Amino acid sequence: MSPKHIGILTGGGDVPGLNAAIKSVYLAMQRRGWTRGGSSDAHLTGILRGWQGAVAMENDAATGSFTYTLPLTDALIRDVDLVGGTFLHTSRTRPDRVKLKDLPPRLAARKDELPKAAGKEDVFDTVGEVIRNLQALGIDCLVAIGGDDTLGSAFRLQQRGFPVIGIPKTMDNDVQGTEYALGFKTALTRAEDFINRHRTTLASHDLVGVFRIFGRDAGFTSLGTAMAVSDVRCAIPEHPFDLDTLCRLVEKDYRQADARTALVLCSEGAMWVGGKLEEYGPADGYGHRKKMNVGDALAEAITKKTGLGTRAQDITYDLRSGPPDALDKIVANTFGTLAVDLIAEGKTGQMLGIQDGRYTHTPLPDPNRGPRKVDVAALYDIDQFRPKLSGLLGRPVFF
Repeated sequence: MSPKHIGILTGGGDVPGLNAAIKSVYLAMQRRGWTRGGSSDAHLTGILRGWQGAVAMENDAATGSFTYTLPLTDALIRDVDLVGGTFLHTSRTRPDRVKLKDLPPRLAARKDELPKAAGKEDVFDTVGEVIRNLQALGIDCLVAIGGDDTLGSAFRLQQRGFPVIGIPKTMDNDVQGTEYALGFKTALTRAEDFINRHRTTLASHDLVGVFRIFGRDAGFTSLGTAMAVSDVRCAIPEHPFDLDTLCRLVEKDYRQADARTALVLCSEGAMWVGGKLEEYGPADGYGHRKKMNVGDALAEAITKKTGLGTRAQDITYDLRSGPPDALDKIVANTFGTLAVDLIAEGKTGQMLGIQDGRYTHTPLPDPNRGPRKVDVAALYDIDQFRPKLSGLLGRPVFF
């Protein structure tokens, strides 16, 4: 097979394991002999800042190269898998809904030629521009690494005829079509460590610890952490909970514990019946606004109802930082290699994933389906605010 010129980008929030996935794509191409110009460098071009770079890139007459691009080489990728984050950088740009103020200057000058989006005069669909940019760069296929938002944009590109392969990543683990996304296992490990380290200071002051964790729409990260930290109560977005019941359980845990403390873990999107989780700030391209800190609100409510002292701790962005653990590197290395295998076989429009504990590929997830959700009846004990561990024989390890 003739060499392929592959583009690769990372979008949305960073997670540990992204750099390992990028490196594995590079190495898989190199093993196939997909080289450029007779050099030993695989023909892999990084798109900087995710979809923002894909929209804004242009051929710079002064340098003769495209802006927002980084041709990858042995020297660049040698050690990138040892650190977290993404060396290609990232953004939350949504190509089919770019506001006028966010258009690059050359597109803003042509705004009257661009198709409008979302029924608004100042929002534009730039997917066609992205495709033209990638074609001008000579990209045969794009590998997009991201969560449901980034992969939703990849789906739209594929729908309009440009070949794409998706690799799922998100600490929320809520991408449709896969039981596992890059970053999930590292997030659980970091969350468990964070909670266990804080036991000593909570016990020293006789406090209830309330920990807020990622999970806007799905409670997989909260539930997975609670499977590791067996004495924590957890609240998830899929089940609006009874505040009085949770407070009674917290009081019970506090009175029974020798250290006179208790632990509560809540997803950022969890809320009790009758409560309201306020949002603030402007919406991003995907319609998401920042949520107020439910951990602070829950801690205050527990103190008000029980009289117990509480301390709220946010363990969201801490989970993004640092290198991936061994499992996330294994999955990243495998997903990246399989992405190149699919491209070699001409199978685009696919996303790598894990189903029933096995590596597989599925069509890129349709963004209209929304995020994957916890099966509450099977996995969550709504009375005890804990994961169900009984009855899991035959079920996948990662939900």
